Amino acid sequence: MDKVKVAILGSGNIGTDLMIKLGRSDVLELTAVIGIDPHSDGLKKAREMGLTVIDNGIDGFLERLELADVIFDATSAKAHIRHAELLKAAGKQVLDLTPAAIGPIVIPPVNLEDHLEADNINLITCGGQATIPIVHAVNQVQSVDYAEIVSTISSKSAGPGTRANIDEFTQTTARGVEKVGGAKKGKVIIILNPAEPPILMRNTIYINVEGQKAREEIVESIRNMEKQIKMYVPGYRLRQDPIIDGTSVTVFIEVEGAGDYLPVYAGNLDIMTAASVKVAEEWARHRLSGRIGVELTNG
Repeated sequence: MDKVKVAILGSGNIGTDLMIKLGRSDVLELTAVIGIDPHSDGLKKAREMGLTVIDNGIDGFLERLELADVIFDATSAKAHIRHAELLKAAGKQVLDLTPAAIGPIVIPPVNLEDHLEADNINLITCGGQATIPIVHAVNQVQSVDYAEIVSTISSKSAGPGTRANIDEFTQTTARGVEKVGGAKKGKVIIILNPAEPPILMRNTIYINVEGQKAREEIVESIRNMEKQIKMYVPGYRLRQDPIIDGTSVTVFIEVEGAGDYLPVYAGNLDIMTAASVKVAEEWARHRLSGRIGVELTNG
């Protein structure tokens, strides 16, 4: 089967975890890893895997555009603003794992099919990927007036990029709760927990709905969403049944990482890499189906 060539921009923890996940894909071929530190562990592992390594950042990739059609940007929100402009001019599709939110916000089981032709997709944030699908699931049954997210991660799984982007995290995720999740009003809080041993990613979702009906339908919708997410994030799970009291719905989510490169407690990073691979694979299948259709027509 043909594969779509992809490259990773950013050789930190997220980029390195992506390397391992992409190695299992049947429709994506990882060709290159792009960084700015030639001595980083990510670029070292890329060399060991036989990949093309570029250590002078995006400028080096722009001189070798034939290497990839799809780029995963795992750098920072500020850096992505420049990267997005350059890669769009180069005709590349970009998956943005930063909170820059230049392109449409995409949550795979919610709205991916609406954006298969987009040239820049934003994966929002780890908290967004974990919680917005639940808000959407409830909103499919009853209109959501308000949704508040409290996302707690181990401080050890919050690297320099995450810490530098805290404001972008809360603002971008809150917009996603409203625009993608469907809540009329959204609020997001992130907590970095220094506990030892490190805790798994945990998310508490408080939702107020209109009316007091459809209790069973709400639970069923949430459970169906959980199953969809587990298909690409196996460690995603509800910690208990949703609590419904009048117009209030409370959901507790836990995310355990796959342990590919990152520790299992870093579910916040794992859900981002897993979601980005899921989006890229659907992009690739869409692209390949179009290519096959053209070949059949020409034949």
